[in-house]
Amino acid sequence: MDRRTLLKALAAATLGARTAYAAPPKSMKEIETLQNNWKTFLAADAKVPAPNEPLKLSKDEWKKRLPAEAYKVLREESTERAGTSPLNGEKRPGVFVCAGCGLPVFTSEMKFESGTGWPSFFTAIPGAFEQKKDFFLIYPRLEYHCIRCGGHHGHVFDDGPPPTNQRWCNNGVSLKFIPKSA
Repeated sequence: MDRRTLLKALAAATLGARTAYAAPPKSMKEIETLQNNWKTFLAADAKVPAPNEPLKLSKDEWKKRLPAEAYKVLREESTERAGTSPLNGEKRPGVFVCAGCGLPVFTSEMKFESGTGWPSFFTAIPGAFEQKKDFFLIYPRLEYHCIRCGGHHGHVFDDGPPPTNQRWCNNGVSLKFIPKSA
């Protein structure tokens, strides 16, 4: 198989995977509606914290609360290996919450298949994250953390689908999924 055939096959596989997800909204007005109506993706009996309820724990308390890999990512800003998260294939209706504190951060309708190996979203629930510049790889990237517990989730890139053109590239271990019909 020549290189061109291989690249076409890989591109077709990626595009085929994308069709399994709902198409992103076509306008920023539709994005705002999706962001404002995020609670419709919660299960009827779901109890979730508010962003204005800070969660501050000691290093030892976090180590007891989180699995080792989640601790490394959320508290030490590490990155999980691409393709290792079971949430990559999660397609049910529901809400993704911070694995550190349970704060809702994304809905299933905000997710898309980016082909990167990490759960990716084209927008987030308003007020869920704070952002800062990260110069770890020399060039600046936009890093985001949970507003409630400060847990590291990932980086925002400008190569996502329109109309936001954003790809919130999230570590799967930083998230838990709550299906709408729990």
